[in-house]
Amino acid sequence: MSTPPSAGQGQTPPRGHDQPTSSRAWGYSRGWRLFTATVLRVLLRLVMKHEWQGREYFPRTGGVILAPNHMSYADWPTVALFSDAYGHRFPVFMIKSPIFKVPFVGHLLYKVGELPVYRDRSDAGLVLRQAEEALRAGACVIVYPEGTATRDPDLWPMVGKTGAARLALTTGAPVIPVAHWGAQFILPYGSKRPHLFPRRTVRMVAGAPVDLSKYQGQRLSASTLRNATADIMADITALLAKIRQQTPPAVPYDPAVAGSGEIPAGRTSSGAPAASGATPEGQDPPASPEPPASPESSGSSASASPASPAPPEPSASASPASPAPPASSAPPASSASSASPPSPASPVLPASPAGQA
Repeated sequence: MSTPPSAGQGQTPPRGHDQPTSSRAWGYSRGWRLFTATVLRVLLRLVMKHEWQGREYFPRTGGVILAPNHMSYADWPTVALFSDAYGHRFPVFMIKSPIFKVPFVGHLLYKVGELPVYRDRSDAGLVLRQAEEALRAGACVIVYPEGTATRDPDLWPMVGKTGAARLALTTGAPVIPVAHWGAQFILPYGSKRPHLFPRRTVRMVAGAPVDLSKYQGQRLSASTLRNATADIMADITALLAKIRQQTPPAVPYDPAVAGSGEIPAGRTSSGAPAASGATPEGQDPPASPEPPASPESSGSSASASPASPAPPEPSASASPASPAPPASSAPPASSASSASPPSPASPVLPASPAGQA
């Protein structure tokens, strides 16, 4: 007696309390697609401005994976408009399955060809099979490699999940990295109140396809998928660094490591980059010590300094109050001044946080 194939072998699993409510084949309605594209283009252009680059990297036909960074719930409409209005490819998103149960909205998502993501289910591979089907049919599939909005304190891309890499290596579809900046100010992550006015500019850039050729033909082991995912995330991060004109952290934020209490190299206990003082656009930079006054800007403060004694240096703060040493052991004044290293007028400052990472 033969045993039935498992859900991971291309068969539709039996329904049950832990199974998805739908395993329909992937498809879409051209009319509904035209309707949503028209509505999105009009509405989104009313609430945000755009600066787009990288159209040349969108293939005109054939399956393609767009892999953008993720910072807020305002990401998906901006990515949708970027793909449809700029790249001329209708976007097919992988969306959390509960959204498909919302009346009318779920029906509309199925009609335009979106893909449900079944989390915490025994047949989570079902969505990948549907995504593979969509890619082989020539769809432009949007996959957020991070799986959720980044938890990096400075909003850099964090360690990604392996779904995008698995889809690319299984289907041969190219992965186009996409970076954007600005949507998080319209709707910050965790907030339900959008900031629509004044209109924000969302900057978005597509890059050249990620080079995954060295993984072709390899067994899709965990290490192969992790390495391919790291290459995808590195390309996304490099594009974002150009938009922000800042240097990204050397070590991507890893939620698994952060949750374990371990502090990885290059990170602080809060998860921020150890050498990062980068300030996201639209926020005030952290307070920093006042820099030493230059000769040109010293003015009256420089002339008033002789009237008030300068604060003692930390290394010599006890010297004036301590009794003088015996004459036989006291060095001459000239040698004492040369024996101790000269101290600057004010403490040496760290590099300014602006533009650093």
